Amino acid sequence: MAIYTPLHKRDAVRIAEEFGLGDFASYVGVRNGSVNTHYLVETKRGRFFIKIDEVKSEVEVKQELELLFYLKRQGCPCPQPIKSKKGKYYHEFHGKYLSVSRHIEGAELPLEALTPSHLEVLGHALADLHLIGRGYKKGIDNRFGFTKIVAIYREVRKQLPSHLKNIVRVLDDEASYLENYLDNNLPKGIIHGDLFPDNVKFKGSRLVGIVDFEAACRGKLIYDLATAVNALCYTEDRYQIDRFEALITGYESLRPLSLPEWDSFPNELRFSALRFTVTRIKDFYLRKADENRRMYKDFKEFFDRLLILRREKSGGMEDILLAMATGYDYRKYQKSKPSK
Repeated sequence: MAIYTPLHKRDAVRIAEEFGLGDFASYVGVRNGSVNTHYLVETKRGRFFIKIDEVKSEVEVKQELELLFYLKRQGCPCPQPIKSKKGKYYHEFHGKYLSVSRHIEGAELPLEALTPSHLEVLGHALADLHLIGRGYKKGIDNRFGFTKIVAIYREVRKQLPSHLKNIVRVLDDEASYLENYLDNNLPKGIIHGDLFPDNVKFKGSRLVGIVDFEAACRGKLIYDLATAVNALCYTEDRYQIDRFEALITGYESLRPLSLPEWDSFPNELRFSALRFTVTRIKDFYLRKADENRRMYKDFKEFFDRLLILRREKSGGMEDILLAMATGYDYRKYQKSKPSK
């Protein structure tokens, strides 16, 4: 979420009327996020999100909305798009596409406030999403797959200043490495692609909402879990094994990982770190914007993760690798046998 397209009060009032949201009271832009424009609108009937898609085509907007409808029917706590009085779920707005959903009430907890109990719940919810997604037969292209991230990197690389040459060296090497070692023959399905703390809502210890399906697509399930690890299990400049174990415990309570997925986990972590390093360079470092319109997200946060994952910097990776190495065999085949 961010603010790129200005929405005047008269527009917000008209949208509230068109979508039958009730008598308009107030609205405010939401600065979090990087891709789309969001406004929070309050009326006498409650609070609602207005979303203006900044990059998606009409077909892509339809695909995201159809996925949300499907997930909601299956019990996923995701946003529910609202139909306008004309029977449409989106309409054109200054050459872009605008949709409305009811605001999900709940707290977006900062990373440090997420306890192992929260993380176990999130792992369980992510596995549930993956299992639910197996029944979704419509395809959604992955806009952030490896080849597309490399293409984005080649473009941003041309614009990077010379003093970032060490970063360029690492990213060049990482792209070459992953091209040879990423495994594409792994379980695929619907993935969220962006399970960060600001995309989940809690009431106490209960998960009440998963939001921002901007990056949702058909992709590798282990990549989605790796992105969650990078987003949720890294604090104080290192990967925290207790957070990792809680997230994995919650996930495997519904969907145990296969041996090939365990084997590929380190490389998927590396690709996830590369993906967010590259897209943050593009969306924040090279795309200047008024700080009052969006939050700045530093690409170096994920570049530091990448250095740890490449074993070029200390930061808890040894504990994670040990947990991965023993995870499959220990959890599934080395359980003690009941005594006779």
